[in-house]
Amino acid sequence: MSNTTQHKLRVLFVDDEESIANVMRIELPHMGHDTVVCEDGDTAIASLKTHTFDAAIVDLRMPGTSGWDVIEQIKKQSPETEVVISTGHGDMDDAIRAIREGAYDFLPKPSTLAQFSAVLNRIGEKQELKNKNIALESRLKAVQGETRMVGESAPMQRVTKLIERVAPTDSSVLILGETGTGKELVARRIHDLSLRASKAFVAVNCGALPENLVESEFFGHRKGAFTGAETARKGLFEVANGGTLFLDELGELDRSMQVKLLRFLESGEVRRVGENEAFHVDVRIVCATNRDLQDMVDESSFREDLFFRVNTFEIHLPPLRERQADIPALTQFLVARHLKRSDVPANFITPEAQEVLMQHGWSGNVRELANVIEHAVILSDGDKITPEDLPSSVLRHARQRNNVLPFADRDKTLREVEMEMIHHVLAKHDGDKPKTASELGIALKTLYNKLNQYQSSAG
Repeated sequence: MSNTTQHKLRVLFVDDEESIANVMRIELPHMGHDTVVCEDGDTAIASLKTHTFDAAIVDLRMPGTSGWDVIEQIKKQSPETEVVISTGHGDMDDAIRAIREGAYDFLPKPSTLAQFSAVLNRIGEKQELKNKNIALESRLKAVQGETRMVGESAPMQRVTKLIERVAPTDSSVLILGETGTGKELVARRIHDLSLRASKAFVAVNCGALPENLVESEFFGHRKGAFTGAETARKGLFEVANGGTLFLDELGELDRSMQVKLLRFLESGEVRRVGENEAFHVDVRIVCATNRDLQDMVDESSFREDLFFRVNTFEIHLPPLRERQADIPALTQFLVARHLKRSDVPANFITPEAQEVLMQHGWSGNVRELANVIEHAVILSDGDKITPEDLPSSVLRHARQRNNVLPFADRDKTLREVEMEMIHHVLAKHDGDKPKTASELGIALKTLYNKLNQYQSSAG
C-alpha cells in the first residue's frame, strides 16, 4: 500500500523497532518524501550534522539515546524542523509534555500509513504558508503596485502578448531592459498569469547580495556551516518551491555562482551550504538584466552555457522614451496608486503639466516617472498637479528643449491634449498616418481608433 501527498518534505524517521523502520524506508518515499530512517538515537543525532529536515517523526522510548535526546538536538540544530512524537498509549503524559515544549503533533502506536501521510501533509501546508509569508515580506520591501501592464503603445502591446504566451508554460524567461523599465513588474505578471500563481513569488537582486553570502542566500545553510551560521536557514530556492524565483541583475553574479545556478537549472537540485546531499525543488526561474549578456559571454565574464539556459524565452522592455504615448496613462495610474484612489479625475494632471512630462527624456524610465509623480502629488494642493509641482530638473529639461506645443496655455482635458498631440504630429508628417503612429509609439490600428473616437465625440 502506498499513499501520495502534494507536499514533498525531507523527513527524519527514528524508531528502534526494525519492522517499523523497514516499512517506513519503503512507504515514506512512496508518499513522495526524501527520507532518512534511523533505528537508534545516536544515528539520528549524527544525521542532523549532515542533513536538514522539514519534519522528524521520533519514537520517545528507545534504549540508549532516547527520543528526548534526539528532539533536544533537533531544536538546537534546526529549530524550523517540525517534530512529531510517536508514542504508545501508555505514554500520553510524555506526548502532552512534548507538545507543550514545541512538538507539532503526536501519533499513537501503532499508526496507519494514512495517519503518517495526513500529519506530513499538514506540515507541508504549514511550510508552504511560511514560505509564502517570507516571499511576501520580500515583495513588500519594494514599492508594490497592481500587477498589470499599463500602456497601449505598439512596443507595450508586443510585451503584453509575449507575457501572455509564455506565462502558462514553465520555460525560463530572460527580461532585458534599461534600469527602471519595470522588469520586476513583468516577472510578477508572468507569475500571476501562470499555473504557479497560488505559490510564492520570490524576488532577489543579485547585485545587492554580499559576495560571501550569495550561495547561502540562494541555497540555505545548516547550522555551523560557517562563522555566524548559528541556526539552519532556508535558501531562496527552497522558499520559492512550487513558485517562481526572480533573479534581477543576473549579470552581476560571479562565475562561481553562475556554475551553481547552471547546475540547478540542469538538475532541479539544491544543496545547502555545509550539507552533503542535494534535494529537489520545483522552481521556475525568471531572470532580468540591464547588461548585454552576449557581450559578457564574448568577454568571458558570463558563461555561454548559462546564457543559453536562461535565455529560453526573451522579453525586451522598451525604454520610456520609445513609448511616450503611454505617458498619460502611466501618470494617471501612478497618481491613483500614490493617492490610493481609483476615482482620480482625468484632468488631475493639468494639460500644461502633462506637456512638460511629455517633453522630458526619462533616462530613468518608469521608475523616474514614478518618483516625479510622487514628488508632484506631495507638492500639489490636492486637486490638481501643475507644472509648478514638478521637480525643477524636469521643468529645466522642458525649457531646454524649447518645444512646448502651442496649446499649452489653454484649459483642456487630458484626452484633448492627447488628440492635439496626435494632430500636431499628423501635420508634421503631412497626414502620413504610418509615420505618425511610428513617432507616437503606437500601433497604426490604435491611431485610427483614437481618431475615430475623437471624431465621434466631436460630432
